[in-house]
Formats: sequence, C-alpha cells, structure tokens
Amino acid sequence: MAPTLPLALLLALLAPGLGVAGPGCDYPAHLWCSSWEIAVACQAESRCANVSRPAAAPVQLSLFYESLCPACRWFLVQQLFTAWLLLPSEALTITLVPYGNAEERNVSGKWQFQCQHGPEECLGNMIETCLMHEAKNFSTYFPVIFCLESGSSVTKNLEAQCLQVYAPQLDGGRIAACVQGDTGVQLMHHNAQLTQALDPPHQYVPWILINGKHTDKLEEEAQASLVGLICRLYQ
Repeated sequence: MAPTLPLALLLALLAPGLGVAGPGCDYPAHLWCSSWEIAVACQAESRCANVSRPAAAPVQLSLFYESLCPACRWFLVQQLFTAWLLLPSEALTITLVPYGNAEERNVSGKWQFQCQHGPEECLGNMIETCLMHEAKNFSTYFPVIFCLESGSSVTKNLEAQCLQVYAPQLDGGRIAACVQGDTGVQLMHHNAQLTQALDPPHQYVPWILINGKHTDKLEEEAQASLVGLICRLYQ
C-alpha cells in the first residue's frame, strides 16, 4: 500500500503556496483564489495577490443644521469641508439638510417657516436648499455652501461672491426663482419632514448621523476629528 500523505502536504502539492484552508472553507484548493470571498473563507487572502478586493461602501454622513447657527457653521467649515477635501471620494457620502430647529405651520394651504435665528436664517436655509436643487451635483454645490457659511453673510454673498468663484455655470436667477416661489417652499417642507422623522429626535444642532445612526459618542468624535472618525469606520 502506498504511504498516505499528510493533508497539509497534499494541499500544498495541489496548490503550491496556498497552504492549509481555514475551517470555514468548503472549496478545493485550486479554487481558493477564484474570488475574494472564497479567499477570505479559506484564509488565503495573503496568498491571492491577483484577486481584487471588493469596493468598500462609503461612510454616509448626514448633517442636519441651520444656516446661521454658529456651531453648525464651524462644523461645516472646519470639519466637514476639510474631510471632503482630504478624503477620497469613495470613502465619504454627505447629505445636507438645512432646517434644524425651525418650525413649520400650514397657513391657508401654504407652508410657513419660523427659524431659531429669525427670518434671515429661514432665507439662508432656503437659499442653500434651492442651490442644492438647481446644482444637483454635490461637488458643485458644496463649495458654494462652504463659501456662504464661511463668509460674512449667508444670505447676501451667493451671486456677489460665491457663485462667481465656485460655480459660475449655475444660474443665479433660477436659484432666486426657487427661493421666491413654490418650489423652495416644497423643498423646505421636505427638509422639515426629514428632520421630524429623525429617530431619536434631534435635541440640538448640528445633529450628525453616521451611517444613518446618531449617538452622543459619534457626535463627539465627529466634532473632534471627523477625518479620524471616517478613516476608522471606512473598511
């Protein structure tokens, strides 16, 4: 009778360089490098250099804020915009919802809004909401919002400064028409619905969701070092 080869030696002969499969591997050795999932199951990742890893899902950040809130402006300008500039685009997805602690009421079939920092803030929220609606693309409108929030006036610098520098292709007249018309009202009502649907309900602004979740710890980490938090969570 021929001598029996040890299992480890047999696998090494069948697939040189792969070694022994992990306990969760139900695949023959010659298939270990056929996909990243199989390589992981067979604990052969380090030996399957030619197998591409699947793309990681981006970290999703949602910012519920007010246009004139000092803490919101600081976070957007100092943390969020910096993270967006520094991190690769595939690592972070950002959603902006300007509404915050505002209140809405239906008067004769039309929505009206009252904001924490007065009518000027309601106007700022509306301008940024209509800007997002017209621009569509995040990389187009976010630098403009950064310009508004970091400048001297959120409500007066749109056409005078921010559009000219960051998005001259956008039509300021269309944004103004949105702000002054029914479209802007409906967009703000949608922001109100998104804010009112938060679970747990928001208690302050800025209110930050990471991958759809809010905790005091995540909020504190985002405020302290958003880049560090995203790098830790991005797999």
